[in-house]
Amino acid sequence: MEIDLEEEKKEILRRYRGLLRAAKNSKSREDRKKLRKAFDLALELHSEQRRNSGEPYIYHPISVAKIVAGELGLDTTSIVCALLHDTVEDTSLTLDDVERLFGIKERNIVDGLTKMSGVFEPGTSAQAENFRKMLLTLSNDVRVILIKLADRLDNMRTLEFMRPDKQQKIASETLYMYAPLAHRLGLYAIKTELEDLSLKYKESEDYELINSRLRKTKDVRARFIRSFCAPIKRSLDEAGIKYSIKGRPKSIYSIWNKMQKQRVSFEEVYDVFAVRIVIETDRHLEKSEIWRTYSIVTDYYQPNPDRLRDWISLPKGNGYESLHTTVMSPSGKWVEIQIRSERMDHVAEKGFAAHWRYKEGGESTVGGDQIDKWLTQIRDVLETDNEDAIEFIDELAMDLQSSDIFVFTPNGDMITLPQGATTLDFAFKVHTKVGEKCIGGKVNHKLVPLSYKLQSGDQIEILTIKRQKPKEDWLGFVITSHARQKIRHALKEEKRKQSDIGKLQVDKWFKKIGAHNSPENIEALYRRLKLHSKQDLFHEVALGIIKLEQTVKFKLKQGTFVWPKGPKPGTSPKTAVAKKFIKPKKEDTLLIGENMQKIDYKLAPCCNPIPGDDVFGFITVSGGIKIHRQNCTNATNMLSKYAYRIMKARWSSSAAKQFAVKLVFSGIDDLGLVNQITQVISEDMEVNMRAISMETNDGLFRGSVDVIIMNKNHLEDLITKLKNVSGVHSVERVKAES
Repeated sequence: MEIDLEEEKKEILRRYRGLLRAAKNSKSREDRKKLRKAFDLALELHSEQRRNSGEPYIYHPISVAKIVAGELGLDTTSIVCALLHDTVEDTSLTLDDVERLFGIKERNIVDGLTKMSGVFEPGTSAQAENFRKMLLTLSNDVRVILIKLADRLDNMRTLEFMRPDKQQKIASETLYMYAPLAHRLGLYAIKTELEDLSLKYKESEDYELINSRLRKTKDVRARFIRSFCAPIKRSLDEAGIKYSIKGRPKSIYSIWNKMQKQRVSFEEVYDVFAVRIVIETDRHLEKSEIWRTYSIVTDYYQPNPDRLRDWISLPKGNGYESLHTTVMSPSGKWVEIQIRSERMDHVAEKGFAAHWRYKEGGESTVGGDQIDKWLTQIRDVLETDNEDAIEFIDELAMDLQSSDIFVFTPNGDMITLPQGATTLDFAFKVHTKVGEKCIGGKVNHKLVPLSYKLQSGDQIEILTIKRQKPKEDWLGFVITSHARQKIRHALKEEKRKQSDIGKLQVDKWFKKIGAHNSPENIEALYRRLKLHSKQDLFHEVALGIIKLEQTVKFKLKQGTFVWPKGPKPGTSPKTAVAKKFIKPKKEDTLLIGENMQKIDYKLAPCCNPIPGDDVFGFITVSGGIKIHRQNCTNATNMLSKYAYRIMKARWSSSAAKQFAVKLVFSGIDDLGLVNQITQVISEDMEVNMRAISMETNDGLFRGSVDVIIMNKNHLEDLITKLKNVSGVHSVERVKAES
């Protein structure tokens, strides 16, 4: 087909004028000059490029800029960056050029919008790394995320021109990460459109079915809304309340979601449409006017008491304010009513963009602080977390997709947490030090464990002790990425301290046996003990897991280790095994346990698999292996998108690194005996106790304790120490109760 270049030039100018009309916040002469300069530069740089549809590439930056200007209402700097967002990646323009032509702010935003460059495995998605890089720029400018969402929205609007496999991949990413991010930032209009467009490509038959039903019932709905709203309008007019009413169907995705969750047909989804009443009133009268309107609505229609949502008294974490109720219409249909002020409606439509702009103008907004806190938390995780990007994205997605609960401190301060958050999540939210020293809590004055799941309205008091330290199993008690990251950091720090102690013990042993304290000898030793690194060696020596005198048989030749049998230094089969698993054959099985030291793996934090779970291995971009449960919430996503990176996996018999053991002891009762026993267990041996019980009878005592130990050596040391306590006659191991 012949391209009419003249017609294309006219169309480009028409679209540019449309962008200028949408840019209502960029009216000054200086602003217009800046926009024209960015447009001319983008037009020149993209002049040779075309989209998959065959259209000039410049249509895309103009469309993104128009979304940024019109649908998000952002400033001139944002529109300039939207026009330039692909130039540094796809053309000869550099970041230095952007800074020279426009300024440092524009440079930082365009840098955040530029995708990661570098080599990735064929077929893998660089999306996780791109997303991580984009979020890193939050510390400079939040406009990066808003422009990125506009970019994704335009890509979704033109997805029909992509290959079917690309459509599936992009739609999955959008539903998994971008739509929840838009929701978290309060961009409900964009979130809804992203969800609907994703569904259009992922479940095309269901999408078309719901869409056609909504089209067919459009006139019927319009008549119904008119008759339903008529009495409400009369009463609002009589009351002198200024308002506007609009009826709208629920989004296709939300209807589809209800059909899936409730296993019902389209006709059985009871609130397919909603009526929104927007009140025009002064800020200080908003609450009273909205409740007055609610009273008028319920004068005519019976409300469902279980469906009242008051987000005016308690706004959502992203600043959303509205009063929602569901009422019964005369025809027996449930109708959702949303009542809000004009200001609330504007914030609901523009989300963080509205907060951000009000903040620039010096006006504080409800919810703006909440979002700032959330963004600060994301920054905190990004700055200190060294895990790979996929793990980070897994955790962030969980944070984004969860609903909020509202809980209170003993002083009555409100704290927002994701649904499913525990006592330990709350403790880390209050302060890192409070979390690290937490031993439990009181919820509504009742004692609860660290793993207790909080409910909205709970009042929590955290109990702490000075000697408490974060433990590995705490990672199973928390759901927020903030708490998880802080626990990991504390565990690494504790391991580092233990390693320093272990290093001194190894040095001392080397001197005692007359071995050289050389890197070659240390490497030979940890490889002989089948460990990953010298840090692992020092750590296990410090904990008493490895007793060098008992476990190592060696000969010395001029101060260097010579082993009776086994590998020479640096010739461990570890490397060969790792290579074998990075590119697995079809029937390869990942055995977790006896051979685990030969494979680079981590347990996925999204599902926290434990020995006994059905699991699979997932090869990450970095080549390491992540272990997920078969029923992990992310499994479907990974199995559908990355089938070639999935490995079989099963637990071996000795996979667990910690064991539950029950000890019973007896002896002669004495003052302070219980204190001595618990001191040996908790302080001297640093063993985690799950339960302890004691009873005395005629001067004799009998007791039991459930403990978590590392291995047999660890257990034998504990039994010896307990037997040395004055008054204890016997200590025996019995089968632990599950």
